[in-house]
Amino acid sequence: MKNTFSTHPWLTLLAIAWLLLVLLAGNTQLFTLLSDFGAFLFLGVIGAIFANATGAGGGVVFVPFFQQLAFTPETVVATSFAIQCCGMSAGALSWGQFYRHTQRQQANWQPLPGTLKYSIPMGLCGLWLAQFGFDYFLATLSFSALASQLHIGFGVFSMGLAVAILLSLKRLNQRHCQTVLGQIDKFALPMLAFIGGILTAYLSVGIGEIIAVYLIVRRFDVTLAIGAAVIISACTVWGGVLHGLLVTQAVNWQVVLFAGAGAVIGGRIARYLVLFFSPRQVKLFFALWVFVLGLISLL
Repeated sequence: MKNTFSTHPWLTLLAIAWLLLVLLAGNTQLFTLLSDFGAFLFLGVIGAIFANATGAGGGVVFVPFFQQLAFTPETVVATSFAIQCCGMSAGALSWGQFYRHTQRQQANWQPLPGTLKYSIPMGLCGLWLAQFGFDYFLATLSFSALASQLHIGFGVFSMGLAVAILLSLKRLNQRHCQTVLGQIDKFALPMLAFIGGILTAYLSVGIGEIIAVYLIVRRFDVTLAIGAAVIISACTVWGGVLHGLLVTQAVNWQVVLFAGAGAVIGGRIARYLVLFFSPRQVKLFFALWVFVLGLISLL
């Protein structure tokens, strides 16, 4: 136990805190809690693995699943954001450690700090504009006005994302990667992040996928694209969860308790799966999966 704590102190503290939260339900309710929500633990693992191994947000898995459970649109998005705060943060820490310990001196990963600098602030601006600004200045585009169309927006976005990923596969065999952000990247990244932030406000996914596909198309290293997308998504979902906490108050905390724990596990192991499988295999499988989920959402 002592060695485990010294090696992974934050994970150990999180595990202890999670067990305490579960036990606080009381012995008479513990079995009911586990039987009703325990399956969400596996959902969190699966969603976080896909999210952190591909750069796409976990909402790609959570949103259609919650829709099938007939959650309200507000609960779908708010709960997805809360779960991703767990899983995407774990993934971001994992990719950040990978960068600091093994890749900081590698030329292929040199664009990471700049990518984060040009993407995160504008992504949060787009997110908050959609979540808070539209309610006051452009009510027809507010979440409450468009909530009933969530399944359509998610389906169209998912299928478009899948096609974009498939089209980018030919870039994965490139021998020479871009190692420096050009002027076009310094202009494009903030604009794409801003648009991605707006999409993320409605769907709980968007910004990570857009940035990852852009970096791959621009011939940057694919693992850099995935790692950067995960870190950007993690920062964005922490900004996005405020709306669910303060405005809609629609977070399903029982689901988050189990799916969030699973997301932490999935977020930690996803990087190793990326490094074990070829980028082409990861992207191909993910693209097909996302396409199917998008199609189901439209049916």
